[in-house]
Amino acid sequence: MGAFVSSAVADECLVYLGTYTGPKSKGIYVSRLDRRKGELSAPDLAAETKSPSFLAIHPNGKFLYAVGEIDNFGGKKAGSISAFSIDRKSGKLTALNQQTSGGDGPCYLVVDRTGKYVLAANYGGGSVTAVALKDDGSLGEVTAFIQHTGSSVNLQRQKEPHGHSINVDPGNRFAVAADLGLDKLLVYRFDGKTGKLEPNDPPFTSVKAGAGPRHFAFHPKGGSAYVINEMDCTVTAFEWDGKKGVLKEIQTISTLPPNEAVKRAFSTAEVQVHPSGKFVYGSNRGHDTIVAYTVEGGGKLKYVENEPSGGKTPRNFGIDPSGKYLLSANQSTDSVVVFSIDEKTGALTPTGNRIEAPSPVCVKFLEVK
Repeated sequence: MGAFVSSAVADECLVYLGTYTGPKSKGIYVSRLDRRKGELSAPDLAAETKSPSFLAIHPNGKFLYAVGEIDNFGGKKAGSISAFSIDRKSGKLTALNQQTSGGDGPCYLVVDRTGKYVLAANYGGGSVTAVALKDDGSLGEVTAFIQHTGSSVNLQRQKEPHGHSINVDPGNRFAVAADLGLDKLLVYRFDGKTGKLEPNDPPFTSVKAGAGPRHFAFHPKGGSAYVINEMDCTVTAFEWDGKKGVLKEIQTISTLPPNEAVKRAFSTAEVQVHPSGKFVYGSNRGHDTIVAYTVEGGGKLKYVENEPSGGKTPRNFGIDPSGKYLLSANQSTDSVVVFSIDEKTGALTPTGNRIEAPSPVCVKFLEVK
């Protein structure tokens, strides 16, 4: 099964796809990845819900959470967060409950390491929130809400805050929110007992003006972290002090091939670290490629390649927990394309397998039981 795969990983896993709903999509879809063949099954509708553009699975594998990337919920300018229970055999989802995200256009959410809270970022509202989770997986009370303030240099995109992601560190002590509108990574102290968020000291780290930080990923072994910058097509690598909650920039590297200039039609989207910690990947929309890097000493990145995503607008991708495959969700061509990962170099090779999926914009994995 290859060096990446632990004995605990089965030959098959569920793959959940978040989408933008419309003429083709009705909500969250589920497929199955055959790890022996590198093939995805045709997707089935797992749950009807409006624009579930980002998903998160509870650590116990029993529940799934989705944002509703909308701008009106309950008659107020806000989006939604929805909770579902998971049937591990069929992959179908059963709605538990739904509530406001506190701001409009929620676009990202995560469950903390203990499974007690879900944290979300609101793009339109420029804010972050935390919500308690009940034992049955349903959403409880709001435990934190922070409204970002300020602006940056791009008057079209950055005249106000735009929370684009929030991630909890490996120690479950800090949450890092990337705000595209502010060119900042805001660091919050996270209380795993109460779900409170408080600004850290220092409260943020800035990236280059006009970069537009979007998604963020901690290295699984700690010590480093990465943010992909949407507007200038770069990835910034940081040292991460897990005791103090401090990010220190060590490198910024292009997501495009060497000497290729950024064009107006280009923007980045997702960044993820391979489960082995050896590689980092990012997606380029417009350029329609997945960039691969190796992780060098101290967390710095070394360019490997840009692999065509097999479609248009790779808004998101997912790395199979076994580390063998990367699945590219091509939003504009309604497809998910499977790539094998070279365990020595990190390079991607198309397996030849792709499925049709309506407006796919998020990929999450769950082992079958």
